[in-house]
Amino acid sequence: MIPRYSRPEMTAIWSPETRYSIWLEIETLAMEAMADMGVIPKDAAKAYRAKGKFDVVRIDEIEREVKHDVIAFLTNVAEHVGPESRFAHQGMTSSDVLDTCLAVQLARASDLLIAGCERVLAALKKRALEYKMTPTIGRSHGIHAEPTTFGLKLAGHYAEFARNLERLKAAKKEIATCAISGAVGTFAQIDPRVEKYVADKLGLAVEPISTQVIPRDRHAAFFSALGVVASGIERLATEIRHLQRTEVLEAEEYFEPGQKGSSAMPHKRNPVLTENLCGLARLVRSAVTPAMENVALWHERDISHSSVERGIGPDATIHLDFALQRMAMVVEKLVIYPENMARNLALLGGLHNSQRVMLALTQAGVSREDAYRMVQRNAMAVWQSAPPRAETALIDKLRADADVTAKLDDKTLSGCFDDAHHFARVDEVFARVFD
Repeated sequence: MIPRYSRPEMTAIWSPETRYSIWLEIETLAMEAMADMGVIPKDAAKAYRAKGKFDVVRIDEIEREVKHDVIAFLTNVAEHVGPESRFAHQGMTSSDVLDTCLAVQLARASDLLIAGCERVLAALKKRALEYKMTPTIGRSHGIHAEPTTFGLKLAGHYAEFARNLERLKAAKKEIATCAISGAVGTFAQIDPRVEKYVADKLGLAVEPISTQVIPRDRHAAFFSALGVVASGIERLATEIRHLQRTEVLEAEEYFEPGQKGSSAMPHKRNPVLTENLCGLARLVRSAVTPAMENVALWHERDISHSSVERGIGPDATIHLDFALQRMAMVVEKLVIYPENMARNLALLGGLHNSQRVMLALTQAGVSREDAYRMVQRNAMAVWQSAPPRAETALIDKLRADADVTAKLDDKTLSGCFDDAHHFARVDEVFARVFD
């Protein structure tokens, strides 16, 4: 993981020091539980707690010889603890330590991701309320459709991130399980009470049934949730990128004093943050398929999942953590141009009210098919004069159409072009989202 897209709070979770500290705590807690049950001497558990420590460099040195990370770790701790260390790891298998540690790390990572999502939500809510009734053109297929408000745009993203917050909370709950059940999950050499004791102390749930490992469907669900959150980030980032296009310019990323947009063109103000977020989203989603493929392991376990998780665990959580914080910052500082929204809304001479006219005609007794044709032929004439701005308004074309005026008086026709009609339900939608 490169520092450019990393925050120290998240990278610390995946450091060797953190990993071995968790391993040491798991082994120590297991010994304390066994000592309480009279399985091992209490003095041994106390010695492990008092003298247990490790050295990362020394562990790496031992592992180069023994070719096994957990054995290397236990050997190094034993060098510090002394003879009492012979009672460590009794009845346990390596995965009891590895999988339980991974659960702790992913749970801690989840807390940071949840906090990041909450920051995005706070930013979206603030800006949505700020621009609740600011008119802007809605687009479908990238083409002007009907008016909406900029607040409604942001409220839609808020609702999505609210769902993403629940997904992250559910993902944390599902992944945070402890397994200390022995070589193939039968508890043949270790009492299940040890597992319960360790789980309680680490804030984990007990895995109901494990093999040599915690079932990987949990991990698949976890990384899938991260992928969905990343897609939500990309959707919002893509919207901002489109709105920043020169021809649109309804919103843009904040441009810092002294910032440079191009090495060649001094005038450039590029949406580099949101473009970066789209790339980070792809990296997070790249973890989903490998996590899915890790579910199908041989019998009680093979290690085909191990190398995958050593990569996607840190990478996906670190990338998503960084992306959430960056997304929040972009929204918090987003520069918004209501005057450009008004300009673009008026760009096509009222074509965005074509549906209202069609519906008024049907209410006046015209078939939907005929009403569509009557409005469309006038709309197309306005469309032809549109670039770069409509020279003829749709209402003027309709007033000159005898078929239309035979069915609609001028008051009714004029009423179809009152844009306030499009915003009559904004309060109702906001209440659904924010109340």
